[in-house]
Amino acid sequence: MSDLAPVLEGFFAERLTQRRASRHTVAAYRDTFKLLLRFAQRRLHKTPTSLDIADLDADFVGAFLDDLETSRGNCVATRNLRLTAVHSFFSYAALRCPEHAALIQRVLAIPTKRPDRTTINYLTTAETETLLASPDPATFLGRRDHLLLLVAVETGLRVSELTALTCGDTTTSPAAVVHCHGKGRKDRTTPLRSPVARALQSWVRDRGASPGDALFPTRSGGHLSTDAIADLLTKHVRTAARTCPSLTTKHVTPHTLRHTTAMRLLQAGVDTSVIALWLGHANTKSTQPYLHADLTMKEQALARTAPHRAARARFRPDDALLAFLESL
Repeated sequence: MSDLAPVLEGFFAERLTQRRASRHTVAAYRDTFKLLLRFAQRRLHKTPTSLDIADLDADFVGAFLDDLETSRGNCVATRNLRLTAVHSFFSYAALRCPEHAALIQRVLAIPTKRPDRTTINYLTTAETETLLASPDPATFLGRRDHLLLLVAVETGLRVSELTALTCGDTTTSPAAVVHCHGKGRKDRTTPLRSPVARALQSWVRDRGASPGDALFPTRSGGHLSTDAIADLLTKHVRTAARTCPSLTTKHVTPHTLRHTTAMRLLQAGVDTSVIALWLGHANTKSTQPYLHADLTMKEQALARTAPHRAARARFRPDDALLAFLESL
């Protein structure tokens, strides 16, 4: 067996366990190395068990990252997440394989890419109301889907947090709240409005569910997967688009509902620091993009400013070289 295999096994069995990495982190790192090893098999014509750490030098890792973007069509954010997994492994390998210190340092020096900042996609009030009205409340699954979408828009929980909710995670006394164990192993409590709390209370009572049961169960009573939530959302968006055509122009994902919550709070005048706490962000940096997304707020700010009265004249260079540069 090569020197890579035992180090990689130790990374997953020891390092990630010691760091108490979440199952989502373990799954993401696992998928990264499955892709990396398959890429090595195609490029180096070696089986994964015969690979050495020396085979995974900085040039090879760079080629792997480029392949993710070109062949698999991954975005820059996904490419950076894969690189994070590689960096984490090589930081561990530096302790186990000091003889490869120079190679490891070059891999650790590979920088992340700066992604393009895109406008945040969110639903308007009319689109949200139409989406919430699309599930059929006369059926069990329709009622479940309506409540799931309502809680998603009301709380802004991540899709992984929604799937993990149990009936015991919602309380109505002394205040109506939903508890979740979120990203970074952080517990978070989010308030609920009275109508939402009453609807959830009725849902749990009518099912005769116990505190440990899934709040939004599958037909067999288990927890929904993240893919299942994405699929049901796509189905209801398709239904809602029949009466709200603007939905056809938007790519609506579970994370879009989280963005919708943030924009609703921002438009209500809630400070970004409070929104960061609400969404479970580590700091307000992750909340700043919402400020750029709301055109209405920008137009209102513009309306409060006085127009400039100064006449504008186009700059005309008086030098041939400056004229050339101006023409570029």
